[in-house]
Amino acid sequence: MFGKDKQDGDKRLIPLLPLRDTVVFPYMVVPLFVGREKSIAAVEEAMKADKEILLCAQKKAKTAEPTPDDIFKVGTIGSIIQLLRRPDGTIKVLVEGRSRAHVEDFVPHPDHFLCEVTEVEELVEMTPEIEALMRQLQTTFESYVKLDQRIPPEMLASVSSIEDPRRLADTIVAHASLKLNDKQAILEIEDPIKRMERLYEMLQAEIEILLVEKKIRTRVKKQMEKSQKEYYLNEQMEAIQKERNLKDLTVAPVLTVTTERMLTHCANLCKVHAHALR
Repeated sequence: MFGKDKQDGDKRLIPLLPLRDTVVFPYMVVPLFVGREKSIAAVEEAMKADKEILLCAQKKAKTAEPTPDDIFKVGTIGSIIQLLRRPDGTIKVLVEGRSRAHVEDFVPHPDHFLCEVTEVEELVEMTPEIEALMRQLQTTFESYVKLDQRIPPEMLASVSSIEDPRRLADTIVAHASLKLNDKQAILEIEDPIKRMERLYEMLQAEIEILLVEKKIRTRVKKQMEKSQKEYYLNEQMEAIQKERNLKDLTVAPVLTVTTERMLTHCANLCKVHAHALR
C-alpha cells in the first residue's frame, strides 16, 4: 500500500504563488524566480511559518497581475528549501513539490494571495495490473526520450527505478515536453492509475508526432544534400569551362603566328627556286 490515510476534507490556509508557463508536480524540485510584489510577499509569508506554499499555474502566462479567475484551482503544495535574494530586488527559491491540493476559496489579503486548500490524499495498492501498466509507461517513456533530445538520458535510469505508482507519472510528466494545459490535466487527475493511463496516451501521441518530424527532417536533409551536390557539380563544370576558354585564348595567337611564318618561308623558297632555274 502506497500513501498515508489522513482525514479527508481537512482545510488549511496557505499563501499562493502563481506561476507562468510552469506546472510543478509532487516529488519535483524546481528553482523559481519571483519578481512580482504579491508573489514575493507570499514567499516571505511562507518563510515566516512552516515554509509551505501553494504553487498554481496561471491560465495565461502574459497576465501580469492575475486574479483568482486567471489561476488554475488545482496546484501543488510545496516546501521552500532555499531562498536567495538578488541585487535587483527579485528572489530565487528552490521548492520541492509535496502533494496535490484543491483551492476551495481565496481569502482576502492585502499583500498576497491566500487560499483555503484541501490536500489530495492518494492511496494505491500494488497489483499485477498496476505493475504491468507501470512497465508499459516506463518503456513508452524510453522510446519518447530516444526521439526527444531535450530530455537528458540519465532520466531513464531515474524513471526505471521508481516503484511507487503515485510517483511514476508525476516524475515523467515533469520532464516531458508537453503543453502547459496537458501537464495541468495530468496534475488534476487524482487517481494514480488513471493518471498513468492518460499520460501513456499523451506520450504515444507525442511519439507519433516526433516520428513524423524525424521523417520530415530526414527528407529535407536528403534534398539539401542533393541540392548542394548539384551546386558543387555545376560550380566545377563552370570552372572547367572557364579554364578551357582561357587556354583557347592563349593557343590561338600562337597558331596564327606560326602559320604566317610557315607561309612566308614557303614563299621565300619558291622565289629562290625560280631564280635558280633562270
